[in-house]
Amino acid sequence: MDKNIAISNATISDWEPAMELSWKTFLKFEASEYGKEGTDSFLEFVSSEKLFEMFQNGDYKVIVAKDQNDIIGVASLRSKNHISLLFVDERYHRTGVGKALLSTLQDSLPKGETEMTVNAAPFAVGFYEKIGFVKSDELKKADGIVFQPMVVNKKIER
Repeated sequence: MDKNIAISNATISDWEPAMELSWKTFLKFEASEYGKEGTDSFLEFVSSEKLFEMFQNGDYKVIVAKDQNDIIGVASLRSKNHISLLFVDERYHRTGVGKALLSTLQDSLPKGETEMTVNAAPFAVGFYEKIGFVKSDELKKADGIVFQPMVVNKKIER
């Protein structure tokens, strides 16, 4: 990963650009697999006022990767150890940004914990497997969203 890229906890002012990056990247790489119902569900999720309130209250952890002042990656945790979002600007794919975001999230888990779960988009399964995640169930679909439940139980190295 480029040394100019910094990963930090998201601030209130990062929220909107982080969700915009998530939406834009979702549309480019995932929406075609989900159809209208899944796309509408995802848009509702990233634009949810309730989610923003949870973030403001510290109940929804969001971190961002920035190149200079531009947000180029976003990752989030819900329910203590479940990856809710992981999106990286396509210009930064295969540069280590996604892996660094997940390693940073994992570092925020309680001491000694390494387990994280994710409902991976089909597009992202290969990435997750490459960094140590394994499938934990069959492919599923809910609210039009197709996903592969996965889990990691070892430290993700940057």
